[in-house]
Amino acid sequence: MSIKNVVIGIAIVVLTIFVVVYGIEMFYERPEYSDFCPDVYQIKTETACINAGGVWYEGESGESESVSVGYCDAGTDCYEEYDDAQEKYSKNIFLITLPLGIILIIVGVAIFGLETVGAGLAGGGIGVLLWGVGGYWRYGSNLLKFVLSLVGLVAVIWLAYWFNKKSEKKSG
Repeated sequence: MSIKNVVIGIAIVVLTIFVVVYGIEMFYERPEYSDFCPDVYQIKTETACINAGGVWYEGESGESESVSVGYCDAGTDCYEEYDDAQEKYSKNIFLITLPLGIILIIVGVAIFGLETVGAGLAGGGIGVLLWGVGGYWRYGSNLLKFVLSLVGLVAVIWLAYWFNKKSEKKSG
């Protein structure tokens, strides 16, 4: 394979990942921290902090010990709500990208006869899987991680074996 084909294959990998990631994000918005927790850096008074559901702490300004200032802590409740929403979002992304990544790998390996395009799509499928699984990985149990890794390994070995047998029959 020439260097030109390698570069084109890498471009297909990157662009496949971009298309999937931005396509999903276009239709399924990621939870924003600001939708759950107030921007505590914009809150300058105790009253505004309490109204936003935070806790006001008195502190020293650092300029002079006689000048008392404070800061607002949004608390853990809003963060827990945000983290729950982020976990749900990550799980849904995982459930979308898992089959999509597998389909891209299969299409790239089994259907495309042009090696550059096939390798690029398969690589893009791997990138999509990494993005989707990576986002949910911290929430998953060790059993889930083990099973997914084992199934993925077996599937890739089987796909490589099947594809190489198919290629041998064509050339032989």
